[in-house]
Amino acid sequence: MFFHKKEALHTVKVDEANPRFAQLLLEQFGGATGELSAALQYWVQSFHIEDAGIRDMLQDIAIEEFGHLEMVGKMIEAHTKNVDQTPAFQSSLFAVRGAGPHFLDSQGSAWTATYLNEGGDVVRDLRANIAAEAGARQTYEALIKLAPDEGTKKALVHLLTREISHTKMFMEALNSLGKLDDPFFGNVQPDETVDLYYNLSTNGETDQRGPWNSEPTFRYVADPVAEHQS
Repeated sequence: MFFHKKEALHTVKVDEANPRFAQLLLEQFGGATGELSAALQYWVQSFHIEDAGIRDMLQDIAIEEFGHLEMVGKMIEAHTKNVDQTPAFQSSLFAVRGAGPHFLDSQGSAWTATYLNEGGDVVRDLRANIAAEAGARQTYEALIKLAPDEGTKKALVHLLTREISHTKMFMEALNSLGKLDDPFFGNVQPDETVDLYYNLSTNGETDQRGPWNSEPTFRYVADPVAEHQS
């Protein structure tokens, strides 16, 4: 059961309409990193989560993302309102599609369910969600740099902030499962190559070493060809 309250969690105030910027905002309405994608991804994931606490978290965040979709939609509406005769409007997608938000990204491509990343395993899904929040945060940062007025910028900063909050929540959920920094999940045990690092990219210079290819976590194979032939 859903209820919609007309009172927003965060007020959106656009100082001056800018339809060209509204077209960029479509990226967070009908784009791959947009709020619709996040809301649907987290909501559908919650259906198969057995842990009651994590399921509740996913549903709470999903509903917040629907609220964010409403915020972005209201910004797009405000940036395209009463400007249909301006050159800026006529040079944007809204000249053909009409004012207000649409399920398109900033380049005019229609939203698709292929943007969603869910796979029926809580660890996989939480990690996918962290990546989704990172993508959204990057898009919001780009939009903030281009924001034409302070009201729009303030709303975008709030949305970016909540992406960080959600990332922290997903990380804590993984940590509660003991899987924040554990790459293994599932039932199939890995084979004996699980701790090998193959040096497969060389250019005659000193190969770089770090914790990703060093003991005690990994055994470094400097010459994979010789190792394979032995």
